[in-house]
Amino acid sequence: MRRSILACGLLLAFAGMATAAAAATASNNSESSPSTTPSTSTTVTTTEAQTGPSRWELRTATAWRRHIQHFRRDTQHWQTVMNGRPPANGSRSLSARSLSARSFGRLRRLERRWRHVAHRTSWRANHPPYFRAWLCIHHYEGSWADSGSPYWGGLQMDLSFQQTYGGWLLRHKGTADHWSPLEQIWVAVRAAHSRGFSPWPNTARDCGVY
Repeated sequence: MRRSILACGLLLAFAGMATAAAAATASNNSESSPSTTPSTSTTVTTTEAQTGPSRWELRTATAWRRHIQHFRRDTQHWQTVMNGRPPANGSRSLSARSLSARSFGRLRRLERRWRHVAHRTSWRANHPPYFRAWLCIHHYEGSWADSGSPYWGGLQMDLSFQQTYGGWLLRHKGTADHWSPLEQIWVAVRAAHSRGFSPWPNTARDCGVY
């Protein structure tokens, strides 16, 4: 009888030890499993970061580069009209370099900036000082395409006048009858800064400007 009781006690003791060992193993597995998850997540994040910009970003950046070039050309054109010569700095091209998140944002800001500059320069070029007065003087002077020597264009400029106030245009486009009306007006504006309307004494008086 005593031997039977002793045998049962030993069996129960072994069963308890086996249960404790299984519980400890399960606990160790549960504690080690979270450490593998961040590693996997870090690998995915790193892979995504190495893939670079998306196709949509590349297409958008290409469109923005075209817009910037277009607005720069427009700005340069209107500056040439107003100043009688191309601007000294010119227009720098944008290379098709690889796109990063930082350059993508920079392109967006540049596109907005050049859009604003081009629109502002265009408005100013098409609204020269005393615009109505120049149109009135032109009405009495002649055609914008008047090629009759010794006076040319819609404001009847002689060669000396063209050379002094529109030298670049004269060298690159010929006499004033080959210039656009706005180019002719802006040449006259430059003359008026120093001489007023004295080159057109009669027609300026008829138009109410002196």
